[in-house]
Amino acid sequence: MNQTYAYVRVSTKEQNEDRQMICMQKLGIPEGHIYMDKQSGKDFQRTGYRRLLRQLKEGDLLYIKSIDRLGRNYADIMEQWRIITKVKKADIVVIDMPLLDTRIGKDLMGTFLSDIVLQVLSFVAENERGNIRQRQAEGIAAAKARGVRFGRPERALPENFPEICAHWKAGKLSNRAAAKACGMPVSTFRYRAARFLPSA
Repeated sequence: MNQTYAYVRVSTKEQNEDRQMICMQKLGIPEGHIYMDKQSGKDFQRTGYRRLLRQLKEGDLLYIKSIDRLGRNYADIMEQWRIITKVKKADIVVIDMPLLDTRIGKDLMGTFLSDIVLQVLSFVAENERGNIRQRQAEGIAAAKARGVRFGRPERALPENFPEICAHWKAGKLSNRAAAKACGMPVSTFRYRAARFLPSA
């Protein structure tokens, strides 16, 4: 008996998949037949997708909301599409693009048109991934230029830090003793001291 499945993907654990899930539920797809990943679409090494691929059989039907939910690498999207439709012999429906419905237009002209649409959309998906990376890099660079610091905030210096620094700089305390007195590793003490005492 042929089965209907859905594939849902968001790029990070923080992103919300509700929009895609609601769409699949409206189609009446059982929850156990909806496979999901919360990771980048840069490749297809995803747990949910690999499980889905193992389940698909000839005559089954797979729904995805949009082509970029399948992936964002042009060559990989084309290859996975081939595997699903030619090797597994299952059908695919891209909900946001009605032309990408392998159940219809199986004649030469229909196949030709859907192949062109797939290639264009796959290219757009990969191009958008490149644009996202560029925007992220530009945003980080702009934030750094404004003095925004990334990473965990530094711990506050202990109250005795100025005094310990002065003794350390005067040679009255070794690196190890000064660091221990401040409750931090030697490397951290030297780094913080160098910033506290620019001439240290």
